[in-house]
Order: sequence, then C-alpha cells, then structure tokens
Amino acid sequence: MIGITEIIKNLTTLPEKSIHATVQLLEQEATVPFIARYRKAITGGLDEDQIRAIQKAWNFAKELNQRKQTILKTIEEQGKLTSELKHQIENCLDSNQLEDLYLPYKPKRKTKAVIAIENGLQPLAEAIQSLKTGDKTQIVREYVKGEVYTPKEAITGAQYIIAEYITENAEIRAWLRKNMSDKGVFSSKKKRTDHPEAFKFDLYDDFSIEISKIKPHQILALNRGEKLGILSVGLSIDEENVILWINKHLKIKEDLLFFEEYQQAIKLGLTRYLFPSIEREIRNQLTEAADLHASKVFAENLRNLLMQPPMFNKIIMGIDPGFTSGCKVCVIDESGNYLEGDTIYPTPPRNAILESEYIIQKLVVKYKVDIIAIGNGTASRETEQFIANTIKKYHLNCKYLIVNEAGASVYSASPLAKKEFPNLEAAQRGNISIARRVQDPLAELVKIDPKSIGVGLYQHDIDQNLLESELKNVVESTVNQVGVDLNTASATLLSFVSGLNPRIADNIIEYRTQNGAFKERKNLLKVKGIGEKVFEQAAGFLRIRDGYEILDNTAIHPESYEKVYQIADFMNIPIQKPTELALALKHLKPEKKKQILEKIQLDIHTFELIVENLSKPGRDPREDVQPPLLRSDVLTLDDLKIGMVLCGTVRNVVDFGAFVDIGLKNDALLHISKMHVKRGTTPNDILSVGDVIQVSIEEIDINKKRVSLAWVKK
Repeated sequence: MIGITEIIKNLTTLPEKSIHATVQLLEQEATVPFIARYRKAITGGLDEDQIRAIQKAWNFAKELNQRKQTILKTIEEQGKLTSELKHQIENCLDSNQLEDLYLPYKPKRKTKAVIAIENGLQPLAEAIQSLKTGDKTQIVREYVKGEVYTPKEAITGAQYIIAEYITENAEIRAWLRKNMSDKGVFSSKKKRTDHPEAFKFDLYDDFSIEISKIKPHQILALNRGEKLGILSVGLSIDEENVILWINKHLKIKEDLLFFEEYQQAIKLGLTRYLFPSIEREIRNQLTEAADLHASKVFAENLRNLLMQPPMFNKIIMGIDPGFTSGCKVCVIDESGNYLEGDTIYPTPPRNAILESEYIIQKLVVKYKVDIIAIGNGTASRETEQFIANTIKKYHLNCKYLIVNEAGASVYSASPLAKKEFPNLEAAQRGNISIARRVQDPLAELVKIDPKSIGVGLYQHDIDQNLLESELKNVVESTVNQVGVDLNTASATLLSFVSGLNPRIADNIIEYRTQNGAFKERKNLLKVKGIGEKVFEQAAGFLRIRDGYEILDNTAIHPESYEKVYQIADFMNIPIQKPTELALALKHLKPEKKKQILEKIQLDIHTFELIVENLSKPGRDPREDVQPPLLRSDVLTLDDLKIGMVLCGTVRNVVDFGAFVDIGLKNDALLHISKMHVKRGTTPNDILSVGDVIQVSIEEIDINKKRVSLAWVKK
C-alpha cells in the first residue's frame, strides 16, 4: 500500500522531511498555530497555510487508504482480485480513479444489463464485439428463449451489457473525464422569466463557456439559477469524437458482423450512462472547487476584518439605526463597559429631530465621546445624515464611522449576550456590539458565528461544513497571531487560543475571579484542566502586561526563556532593556551570531522570533494596519460628479471587484476592470476589507441608485 507520506507529497509537493515531521506533530495533537510559530526548526520553516495543507492531505490520505482496504476486501471476497488489479488499487493516488477501478466489482442493483445476463445474453454481447462472419439472423435467434421473446429484445439486452461494460471501463472513464474537462462546454439557458429573481440571471441566458475557462463565481451563479428553477444547465462534448476514440481504443473495426449494433451499444452507454455520470462528477468537482474558492475569499475577507486596528482608550457611542422602532443608542467606556443607553427617533415616520439631537449632544458631552459608530443596516444613511448634521450644529468634538453590523442581531439574542447584559433588552445589546467592534474588532467579532458576518459571496449556497471549517481556521489563526491578554480576555476569545477550549476558558475566568489577575504565565498550570501539554500549546499566545516576568508580554514561549537569559548574559545587556538587547542582536556579525547559536544550542528560527519580540514587547500586529476612515459629513448622489476623487473604505472583496463605502446609502462597485490589475491577479491579491483607498466616480445611475468607481492609485 502506498504510504501516507507519499500521498501527501503528491498532493502538496512539499519536502518529504517536512511532511513527516508535521504529521508526527499533528499526531501528538499539536495545533497548527503552535507548529507554525514554535516548531519551524522541526518542519523546515513551514507556515500555517502549508501546515494546514498537510493536515488536509493527511486526512484525505487516511480516508483513501481506508477506502482501498474496503475495496480490496470486497473484490477478494468475490474471488476476482488479481495481482495486477491489487497493484493498481494499492498504488492509486486519485479517488476518482480508485472508484473507476472498483466500479466493475461494485455490488449492483438489478440493472437492465444484469437482467440481460440473467437471461443468458452475455454470449451474444461477446459475439457482437468479436464475430466477423456468420448469419446474423440465425445467431440472434439462438437467444430468443425464456424471458427473451424476440430477436430485437435479444439484441437490445446484449447492447445493455456492452453499454455497461463501456461505462465501467476505467480507461474510457479517465479519458472522457479529462477530455470533457479540457474541451467540454458549459451552457445555460433561461427557462423561467416570471421568477422574482430572474433578472439577476440575464447574463446566463444563452450562456456558453469552455469548462476549462469557467470561473468559480460563474459556477455558483449557475448552480443557484438552476436550483431556483430559472436556468437549465448542462455540459456538452463532441459525441462523434468520443465514439471515434472508443473505437480506436477498443480496436473496433468496420469488418465486424455486428458493427452497427456495436456502435449503437456504445452510443447507448455514452448517452444513457457515461455522459451523465461524468457530467455529475465534473459538476461536483467544479462545485467543490468553487465552494473552496468562495470559502477562501470569505475567509480572507474575515481575516482582514478581524485584523482591523483596535481603537483602544476611546469612548465609543454605538447606534443601531432603524425607522419605526427608532435608533438604539449606547455609550461604552475605554474598557468596553456599558455606561448608558437610550432610543432616539430622528428618522421617518416620527422624525423627532430636535429631541434626538438633544439626547445625542447630551451623551457626547457627558461622557466625552470620541467616536460614534453607526451600524450599516436599515436606516443607516438617514441616521448618518442626522449624526453629521448634529456634530456640525453643536460643534461636537467627535467623528463618526459606518460599521458592518452583520451578526449584531444574532449576538444580541445569544445566551452570551444575555449573560453579559442580563438587565438589557436584546434590541439594546446590538448597539453595544456595534460600538465594541470599533474598540476591538477581534475581541467582539469572535462572539458571533463567522457565517453571520457577511463578508463573502454566495455564502448560503456553498458547502456549509467547508465554509465553517475555513472560517474557524481563520478565527483561530487570527486570534493566535494577535495574542490574547490573559487578564482581560473574555471566555469566548480565550477559547480560540491554541490548546484551549470553552471549558478550559471558563476555568481560566473562574480562577481569575477567585485569585485576581495572573502575574506569571506559569500560574496557568494551577487552572483546572491545564496540564503540561495544554500549557505548552497555549502559553506563547497568552500575554501578561505588568507581570513579574517581562517575557510574559511577548510571543516568546516559556520553553525558550532560559535561552533568552543566556543570550542577555552573553551580550552583557540586562533583559530589563529588551529593545536595546534586540538592537544589539540585529547588528551581530554572522560569525558572532553563529557562535551564540552554537553555544546555547538555539536554532535560527527561534532566535529570529526572540529578536522580533524583544524589539517591541507587547506589540499588537494590528498596529501596522491602516486605521478606519472617520467622517464628520455625509454625501448624497446629488453631491457626486463624474471624475470626482474621494476616499472610501473597502467593505467586501469578491472575484469581480470590491464594494466600497464612499459615504452613500449603498456601497459603490469598484469593478476589476477599473482596478488596473495584472493578468492572473484577483482583487483579493491587491485589496483587503478595511482598506482605505482613493477612488474616482466613473458612472452614476440615478434610477438604480448605483455608483461605479475607478481606483486612483497614489
């Protein structure tokens, strides 16, 4: 049986040594973030994406080999397992090819071919494929007996046997699969125009494209249109060319006595069985690939959203806008604690402008509000206009910004929100979430199901298990990349830390409540459920500010503390001067660095991690990200002119471009054709959610209230 490592190597093209080391670590239940950060010396410097690729391939390889064992056992029980077939199965690297090899031996339901064989027509099928001379009528009459009543029934039954053979031939299936993938055509046509969403699929009426050129978002759109009953969708290929190839492959000559019947059997096998089977396979593969692509786009957008820079030490007012039910208002302090809340009605139908202005002005002055965060849902732009006017009218010393409020209502009704704010109604909890998303996006957004955050495309159409897995990986990766303050983090945030889970996170909170703030990382070992293994996986990702040990506020793992102190002694610079020590280490000559590494037996990867973290103890990687765009005024369509240059915030990045908030009611589209991207580059390669960019107004559609943009690169 081909080994697990070899299968992974074939799928990932990564070095065998790195694969073997990574699989060993995964078998020891090491987490991906831990391996990526603290075991580079063992893996050869693999990053998180490469390790996750190995993890995925490892799971696939185990399933593939398990499937091989099942197939081998089934065929052996039938007494049909030859040494050649066994070799083919054991060395197979592709799941489709494996199933092709198994197909002729797979237990079948009672097909027409099976019935024909039971009726004694197998010899006739063989005769059709081989005889060159004889009396056709006489040959066929010999099989008209039992359940076969006419010569036509005999021929038809034999053709079904041949058709099934054609369908189950592994080489034919492999060739057709590749040929259809390379040269086949994907086409669609509208079959319903009365559906309320039919207009969305105008582009796919009489649509045709080579399968090899179709884009993931087109696959998802076609699938959705088909599911809604608006589109009929199918794959096609030159049938005559396929028949010619099969004739050549099976060495079928025209001098056969039953040549015409043989050709009819081949065509029957193609149209009735093989084409539909391969079409299903290809469509499933295209859908899987499109789902994976869409989930990765969603995941990348989510990562960028989670990595938005926090606005610490700011008093934030959160507003959840609305019409009839009013706008829910709250103020939170620098630590995210709720201070006061109210409901205002500045929008239709009540239009209580003066009363609403008084409440906003009073709260801003009373609590010295720095930023007003407005949710981007219903009545968002009307509320924005009101806030901009209020800031201007009362000369308030604050700015505002629009915040993606997706998922806020999900959070507000959750058990976690009820636990955090038991005395507030659900409607009042949503605006607290909106405010906290500005103060610390990561800490707040991890409380919400990532699928509810809405920074993707077709997220409700794609494989939900795949999407959930991708998003979970992103949240875990981001939380551990940033690091978590052990003394202030919520249980939800702690649960995403490498090695931890919700139960242990609750235990940490309980310990913190009973014993006060942690002063050292090693005190984690006193928490119920945390042993040496959990401590190893988690400690490096948890931060303690103002603790007993200066290194506890860095990403340096406790297992390396002794090495750091040895380096400090060697350099004769106290550890209490970390930036000075880091600077000295950065300027070491190569031979001196080599001497240190050899003397204290330290690998170069850990050395570089130590130097990086000594440079900026407690550094938050989100500090390097562009801050959000704050506003004090608002735009309308009437304010815009073609060619006008504005600053906007990227809200969503998709295959065909990006949606940008320029201060209008609806986000404007920056199409990929207006991004000046190089061939083969996707919008996600050059833009991220949260980016603040300069754009020019390209087109204004007053009737549809749509604006198209062009990117003005500095």
